[in-house]
Amino acid sequence: MFEKNIFDLTQVFMNKIIFATNNKNKVEEVKSILNNRFIVCGLQEAGILVDMEEPYDTLEENARAKSTFIYSLTKESCFSEDTGLEVFSLNGEPGVKSARYAGEECDNKKNIAKLLQQLSHTESREAQFKTVISLILNGQEYQFTGICKGVITKAEKGLNGFGYDSVFIPDGSTRSFAEMTMEEKNIFSHRKKATIQFIDFLTTHHGTN
Repeated sequence: MFEKNIFDLTQVFMNKIIFATNNKNKVEEVKSILNNRFIVCGLQEAGILVDMEEPYDTLEENARAKSTFIYSLTKESCFSEDTGLEVFSLNGEPGVKSARYAGEECDNKKNIAKLLQQLSHTESREAQFKTVISLILNGQEYQFTGICKGVITKAEKGLNGFGYDSVFIPDGSTRSFAEMTMEEKNIFSHRKKATIQFIDFLTTHHGTN
């Protein structure tokens, strides 16, 4: 996959591509997945000081809204992503509202506390992380989806990662994302699965020549 070398991706984006996010943790995670395939700049690194709204009810629509907004400002190819934690016994919550599950002024700790409280009366803790990447390339949008299934723990485990990482154990592991290194998390990661599709598309899409 990443070994393909049909053309030099750094030439496609003139050495960089804008990642339409203000979340530094997401930027660092994507950079670790890409492993210097090309330079990724978050909005702050690119000097774009705007807040990104997520007004829609689906990850797909929110990802599209962010990428198209940044493309409209820069006229440069760019990508965005939206990620949600979907707990099956909670009818898919927190889902598209994962970042603000406990309210607009919440933080990770408050979001996790609400999630664990919501699950306190059930043993059904199956969940999945879902990432949708929206790429705008030469004015055309393309989407890529990655899913990681797992379970929600009854208490936080680990100090690494961000978001809900400390309460999510992916299928195939006995450790939470927050107990893993970045490299270990990438073995399972929903974000990596979507990013691999993104890179495979770029390395095979004739429109990028």
